[in-house]
Amino acid sequence: MPRKSRLLIIEDEEPIRVGLEDLFVFHGFEVESAEDGPAGLAKALTGTFDLILLDIMLPGIDGFAICDRVRAVDRAQPIIMLTARTADADIIQGLRLGADDYVSKPFSVTELVLRVQAVLRRSGALEAEQDRLMVGDLELDARNLSGSRGDQEIPFTQREVDILKYLAANAERPVSREELLNKVWGYARDCGMETRTVDIHIAKLRRKIEPEPGEPRVLITVRGVGYRLMAAASGGDG
Repeated sequence: MPRKSRLLIIEDEEPIRVGLEDLFVFHGFEVESAEDGPAGLAKALTGTFDLILLDIMLPGIDGFAICDRVRAVDRAQPIIMLTARTADADIIQGLRLGADDYVSKPFSVTELVLRVQAVLRRSGALEAEQDRLMVGDLELDARNLSGSRGDQEIPFTQREVDILKYLAANAERPVSREELLNKVWGYARDCGMETRTVDIHIAKLRRKIEPEPGEPRVLITVRGVGYRLMAAASGGDG
């Protein structure tokens, strides 16, 4: 029997937390939960969960601080943040801190399950890609989630690396936002999900790889089409 995926739910509203526990147990997950920030952070830092569902508004320590602390020790930990529908600033802040995606409250349980499954699902094509990339003047070590420019070391998240690897593998053409959602995040093309996750991740990547993020020359926008990675080269371990 295959191992069940382990899910940590950090949510202070008991009806939502209990409902999510029941939902994901029904869908075959092994679930643990925490009802406040300190307890959630302690569990999150154990590194024993396949994915963390993280509410933003929590007593003790908020979701932003938890995400930041987890990312400081594990840049590959999948995290989905739960946020109020109208809190655009919360969405942007959570993604900038390294969350893989967000789901707005009130949410469809079907959509939430699909997003969790998509974040957990690894694309075989991405796994087979190279471990090292040259992205402009930055050398990216995909295996160790780090880049270097001269003596400067720049950390990346797993999602950021996956985006760059996919764009590099398709550098001969622009890649649409919808294609990135499909190939990197694993969302079905016809799922109708609305998300600015791609846009915010692209902005984060530009701040790391572009000498002048406001005038991108490495990760460019092709108006009306999508994004294209310029001057990308790959290499193996030798």
